[in-house]
Amino acid sequence: MTDPEGTPAPADMSAASAPDASGVTDPATAKPDRRPGGRTARIRAQVLAAVRAELAENGHEGLTMEGVATRAGVHRATVYRRWRDVGGLLVDVIDAAGEIDWQPPDTGSLHGDLTALNEEIQESLTVEPSFAVALMAASFHSERAARAQTRLWEDRYAQCAILVERAAERGELPPGQTDARRLLLAATAPVYHHLVLLRAAPDPRLPEQAATAAVLASAGGAFTARGEGSP
Repeated sequence: MTDPEGTPAPADMSAASAPDASGVTDPATAKPDRRPGGRTARIRAQVLAAVRAELAENGHEGLTMEGVATRAGVHRATVYRRWRDVGGLLVDVIDAAGEIDWQPPDTGSLHGDLTALNEEIQESLTVEPSFAVALMAASFHSERAARAQTRLWEDRYAQCAILVERAAERGELPPGQTDARRLLLAATAPVYHHLVLLRAAPDPRLPEQAATAAVLASAGGAFTARGEGSP
C-alpha cells in the first residue's frame, strides 16, 4: 500500500501510533518507520498527524480538508492536490498504519500472546480520545476508507498467524491443524464486542479471560483447520 506520493503504508489498529488487529495498534501511540523523503515525507507526516488529531477530537463529521490543512500548517491547496478529499485522507492514514513496524507479542506461550494482544487492543480502544474508534466509525462513511481498513485488518491477522505457528512449535497445538484466523477472531472478538458494540466500561480482566477461553477451545479442537472439501 502506498500514499499519493508513493510512500509505502499498518494496530497505525494501528493509525496515530501503537496496534491493533491484530491491526490492532493505535497509530496515535505507535512509532512509525523513519523513511527518507525530504519535504514530501514531512508534509505527509504533518497532514496525517493532523487527520488523526482532528478525527479523534471531532469524529468523521468534523473532519474537513480546511481543518486538516490549518492544523498541519500546510496550504489547503497542497492538501487538495495530494489527497483530493476527506476519503483520500482517510485512506492514506489507514495505509500509514500499515507502515508501522509493529510485531505480534511473543511471551513464550499462546495464552500469554493472546492476552498481550487483547491488552493492546483494549488500550487502543479506551485511550481518550480513541483514534482507533474514530477511524472505525469513519470507515462507515467512506467506501474507500472501508476497503483500506479491510486491507489493514487482513494484514494484521496474517501477521498474527505467527502466534499459532509458534504455539504449534512449542507443542501447545497440533502442528498444521489449527485455523489461525478462526482462533484469533475468537480470542479478540470479546474485547471489540464489549468496548465497541456494548460501549461498556473497560474490564481489566477481559483480555486474559478471552485469551483463556480461546486457548481452551483450541485445545478442544474448536479451530481445527478444515480440509479441502470439508463443509
